[in-house]
Amino acid sequence: MKQKRRRLERIPPQQLRAFEAVARLGSVTAAAAELHVTQPTVSVQLRELSLAVGEPLLEPAGRKLRLTQAGEALQQTVGELTSCWARLDARLAEIHGLLRGRLRLAAVTTAEYFVPDLVGPFAAAHPGVEIEIAVENRDRVIERLGRAQDDLAVMMLPPSELPLERVPFLDNPLVVIAPAGHRLAGRRVRLDQLAGERWLMREPGSGTRRVAEEHFAAKEFTPNVAMSLGSNEAIKHAVAAGLGVAVVSELAVQPPAVTATGPAPSGLAVLQVAGFPIRRRWSVVWRRDQALTAAARRFVAYLQEPPASAVSSAPGHSGGKRRHAG
Repeated sequence: MKQKRRRLERIPPQQLRAFEAVARLGSVTAAAAELHVTQPTVSVQLRELSLAVGEPLLEPAGRKLRLTQAGEALQQTVGELTSCWARLDARLAEIHGLLRGRLRLAAVTTAEYFVPDLVGPFAAAHPGVEIEIAVENRDRVIERLGRAQDDLAVMMLPPSELPLERVPFLDNPLVVIAPAGHRLAGRRVRLDQLAGERWLMREPGSGTRRVAEEHFAAKEFTPNVAMSLGSNEAIKHAVAAGLGVAVVSELAVQPPAVTATGPAPSGLAVLQVAGFPIRRRWSVVWRRDQALTAAARRFVAYLQEPPASAVSSAPGHSGGKRRHAG
């Protein structure tokens, strides 16, 4: 066992880089192109790495390669090693009074409406920090958290099965939208008055869908779900085309595109439905079992400071201030 551990400790970094690229891209050819080396070089590195681990790491899956169980374990370890080196780099920078390094941020799809405005002032204030943003659906963000791929994640409904810290920082009201000119636009209505409507929902696993379904169940309302769509933009276009009504984050409905009183230039209207908006909050989350880098700690602190104007002016935010947990 000790011998094997020593063998693992001697694995060259280039083999780990080759493995990480192939694991991520599913292809030796693509990995070789990204790493600017030849395909045979990558193949040799993978073969030697597999021998050092003592297990096959990849297996064919059609035209792609997929990870074996041992490969998945190694991929997670490589991610943890990368995070360790990033934390060391950040700590060394702190010693010299600098803030630099890398901030890896994941965000669920709805957050794409405000994350760029949120990150912009932080990036301007900290030019030494390289920022990577991955926008994925909720299930993929949870998967990334499970693999410790990111420093922080922005989401509405953090999973309970992972050891996470959570800091709420921004309101996320959910509203009902309908096509412009809808018979109920501009009127105050009860939820049961929408029983005959076709409802368009986000894909299963979406935070918005889960909150909407919980709200409907609490109101003993059963929507006629006609379609599931994988993005807010698809939902908005489908609603504007007259295919149904939907629940979306108010942040996805940017003024002046939608008003609360009726038709809007974009072909959408926000309906005034009893029980709406559903009040939820955006949170920044991170793994409790992993130390944050200096850049990540600073970003969390930044989210709790008095807000910059770009995000605080989003719908549902009064007085130009980002609302955060007190």
